[in-house]
Amino acid sequence: MNLQHIQLQIDEGVAVVTLNRAPVNAQNAELRAEIIDCFDALSDMPEVACIVITGAGKTFSAGADIRERKDLSATPGAYGRHNRLTRECHNAMVECSKPIIAAINGPALGAGFGLVLGSDIWVASENAYVSMPEINVGLAGGATFLQKHFSQSRARRMFYTGMQVSAQELYRLGLVEACLPPDELMPYAMEIAREIASKSPIAMRLAKEASRMTLHMPTREAYRYEQGNTVALSKTEDAREAQKAFLEKRKPVYQGR
Repeated sequence: MNLQHIQLQIDEGVAVVTLNRAPVNAQNAELRAEIIDCFDALSDMPEVACIVITGAGKTFSAGADIRERKDLSATPGAYGRHNRLTRECHNAMVECSKPIIAAINGPALGAGFGLVLGSDIWVASENAYVSMPEINVGLAGGATFLQKHFSQSRARRMFYTGMQVSAQELYRLGLVEACLPPDELMPYAMEIAREIASKSPIAMRLAKEASRMTLHMPTREAYRYEQGNTVALSKTEDAREAQKAFLEKRKPVYQGR
């Protein structure tokens, strides 16, 4: 991978993806392409069991780089390509086979909040907030995601006004795992990541897949789907090792098969 706007560190099964496009990690086409490449690659890396995404500096991501929009309508197909890249940037995270923790170190606006919404687990620093401010620049996008996570009233107020929601309010609403002082954010996120990384990789892959797929299934079919996963996992070496380790009161040693 040729990453110019992302810092990537991998240690003990945890990959830390840091958005690093000064000053506020605004997303242009180059950064979005790097996000897609990065998460597609991490999805296939056996040495990575969990991913943490955060932002360099004091901002998680200020969203789309508005400077790219001014000429899009002048070129046939340009807006379609822009929108496709934006969608796939989000989808690369949603479809990643590894759990993703968003360590929201500061404002996450618009498409920056979209990256948070593409993650599995959210933790936030006390100075963080989220919003979908497209209405403030004469645009309208994000209702799909807002109405999935917030009440109708709150989602539509955010959508119609660009309202900012603080980390403290996100915690009150149960949307983030913790609201922490800035210096405690990454240690807390890494603690969760390492716990996830300690589990069977084959079981975790199916757990991530089930979490995504069952959202779109009727309850009966979703339950049956998960039972099928359990049957398949029960035949793996990792499952036998986990059960043996439980009886022997020791930590399991997983092989990923």
